Amino acid sequence: MKKIRVAFFAEILIEDLDGAVRTMFHLINRINKTRFDYLFVYGVGPAQIGDFESVKIPSIALPVNATYSLALPVLAQSRLKRKLREFTPDVVHIATPSLLGNFGLNYATQNRLPVITIYHTHFISYLDYYLKYTPFLIDSIRNRMAESHKAFYNRCDKIYVPSVSIRNELVAIGINGTKARIWKRGIDTALFNPSKRNDSLMQRLTGNNNPSVLFASRLVWEKNLETLFGIYDGLQNGDAPVNLIIAGDGTARQDCELRMPNAFFLGSTDQDYLATLYASADVFIFPSVSEAYGNVVAEAMASGLPCVIADGGGSKDFVEHGVNGFKCQPYNAADYVEKINLLLQDSTLRSRFASRGLIGSRLLNWDNLALEYFNDVIALADNSLSINVQSA
Repeated sequence: MKKIRVAFFAEILIEDLDGAVRTMFHLINRINKTRFDYLFVYGVGPAQIGDFESVKIPSIALPVNATYSLALPVLAQSRLKRKLREFTPDVVHIATPSLLGNFGLNYATQNRLPVITIYHTHFISYLDYYLKYTPFLIDSIRNRMAESHKAFYNRCDKIYVPSVSIRNELVAIGINGTKARIWKRGIDTALFNPSKRNDSLMQRLTGNNNPSVLFASRLVWEKNLETLFGIYDGLQNGDAPVNLIIAGDGTARQDCELRMPNAFFLGSTDQDYLATLYASADVFIFPSVSEAYGNVVAEAMASGLPCVIADGGGSKDFVEHGVNGFKCQPYNAADYVEKINLLLQDSTLRSRFASRGLIGSRLLNWDNLALEYFNDVIALADNSLSINVQSA
């Protein structure tokens, strides 16, 4: 049987960099090599992805966040085109509507190849944070970005979106909803589960036995850190002492440490340690409204940790307010503090939220999600072959 050949375009392929790249590697690590062959084209990553053909191209760091980079296909066009001619893909997978993503999309259009893409990052929501000092620019740039997204995604054949909320937002800016398929993210419940609880961990980290509230995320402004600061103030000024634990790193870490001097900053943590933190804390908070999905909320729920999150972005679809967690007015720090205190004061409520969260998280299985993806790749390849044969 002829293998289906997939050209896969992504800016960065560093496993565990963030939720988006982890999602890609959950698929990459499940490729059936007897059925599929992949060519990986990317800017930053290892010299080779597994034992697949891999093409690294020049890239530059993004000025607003040096952790991320932009691949520059114009600096490797000849090499790229030659490699693609040799590989002869049947399907094109594109991770991001970037310069590299558009290169892949144009290649697919020119060669009448089907395109599958996963909506990983809700870039439009970042504008409020990165342009907060020039608010007069936000609407015009948001409109331009929406038009760019519409032009890009409407040329794709299948768009995986992580939540109903995000799908509705994309349809509202003109993206064809018939191409969008709800495709959530999986959870490794062997890794993230309540059995990882370590009753002495928080005492060792903080030097006390006060309740611990956990925030786990990259420390970048689009995570709604200003509201996190307000939550910190509310907890500090409360009647009972509460520890705020910050797991994560990023370009805003120094500002966070200056603004929240009594919080406990752990920096970047590996997945095993993060799983123990989730299972050992008392409440998880996540005020971000920029998430396409919100992996950390799913991980916290799978760990039996009650969640207090923003009623915004893709994360809000995890929580049924008052049933398995609390959703708060996104920028109202007092609302989060009130809900956190309700949970800290009511162990029965914490247990109920934890139990309901566990039920939902068990439905998120990476093997099933990967099977859906690879079946769709097969269907796209078969349909494209049929169309091309009829046209010949």
